[in-house]
Amino acid sequence: MDESKQIRALRLVLKFGATVFGLSALALLAVPRVFTDLLGLVGTEDLDWAMRMIGITLVALCGQMFSVSMFGNERGVLVSASVMQIAAFGLGIITLLIPVNPNLFVLGYAAIGFGFSFVYTYLIIQLRVTK
Repeated sequence: MDESKQIRALRLVLKFGATVFGLSALALLAVPRVFTDLLGLVGTEDLDWAMRMIGITLVALCGQMFSVSMFGNERGVLVSASVMQIAAFGLGIITLLIPVNPNLFVLGYAAIGFGFSFVYTYLIIQLRVTK
């Protein structure tokens, strides 16, 4: 049986999201202070290490997202997309709640999270409507 266009689209979104998280992970591992400075946070050695720990966790997440997008069955893709729908929305909210004056980077980073959440939501709804 052929895959629905929504599942194919969700696979693409998972791959693209894995790429975005992978790039974020590399930045967090290599130059965590740049990332915290862009967020408007006061950088410290402790915060740098916390950012690196988040970075290595993102490596695992992007690996899982990419793996599911390539090799997961339809149900696995849908479950992963549903998890990422919630996580991306949460990323947007948490980013806006950073205790700093919002700057363009903060707003852009939140918009990326909300954007991914919107795309996942749209495709999941379309998938359910067409079944």
